[in-house]
Amino acid sequence: MTSMPADAHVHSEWSWDAGSDPASAGTMERICARAVHIGLPAVIFTEHLDFEQEWVVENPADLGTTAQRYVDEEGHVRLPRFDLEGYLGAIDRCRHAYPNLRILTGVEFGQPHLWDREAASMLRSGVIERVNGSLHMLPYGDVARTEPTTLYHHKPADEVMSAYLDEIPRMVRGSDSFEVFTHIDYAVRTWPTTDAGPFDPRRFEEGFRVAMRALAASDRALELNTRRLWPWIPQWWVEEGGRAITFGSDAHDAQSVAANFPEAVAMAEYFGLRGGRRPEDFWTR
Repeated sequence: MTSMPADAHVHSEWSWDAGSDPASAGTMERICARAVHIGLPAVIFTEHLDFEQEWVVENPADLGTTAQRYVDEEGHVRLPRFDLEGYLGAIDRCRHAYPNLRILTGVEFGQPHLWDREAASMLRSGVIERVNGSLHMLPYGDVARTEPTTLYHHKPADEVMSAYLDEIPRMVRGSDSFEVFTHIDYAVRTWPTTDAGPFDPRRFEEGFRVAMRALAASDRALELNTRRLWPWIPQWWVEEGGRAITFGSDAHDAQSVAANFPEAVAMAEYFGLRGGRRPEDFWTR
């Protein structure tokens, strides 16, 4: 029986969208307890590392209740800086409390091709063991950026999706600081079904494949984000030369850790991907 891989995309109270509610205190410890309970061998706490200064949100409710406090009256999001020292202290406490669970440090670095300089000293320090690169934002007006969920209110859905996919190769060319590209289906999460109908990946197949080719050529890994399992993602990834994947639940609470992992592992194995010596190692072909 194949052992479970590490959950390589997990958020605790040290991420701004999971930790702004006082009730979230201790989430990291609860996640570790849950991981031990379900037999997960390792977890990587990839907290948000964001530097956006002109982020606009049209509907604060799109951010979820825990993050709405960061939106001002004009719809600008003012995020707190990542508390690296506090985060590392929590990691150390959890490593002592759960010695049989492999606990790794990490960040989910948003738009690294725009912010590599700002993150350089932290990432060079050696305290961060995994850097996931995420594309959450696209241009909005002349200077601001926003998420696809806001852009869908102003532009045709196909145009937003194509713009998202077109930005991925630019992100790959513009940054060498991240090892894994996360949730390539991020813009699908808020796809406006009411206006645009059900999402059909075949309409955007070439855009996904071009993005995957760029990632594969840069020798990076693609995350299988298990919030929603799409078999076409590992299929197209392998067909476009992708050699490595990680598994990530994108959990922001303990109950979501390693969600859908057995199914994701079976899917990866079907496409010829196998685990490494350690649970946090990339799965490769």
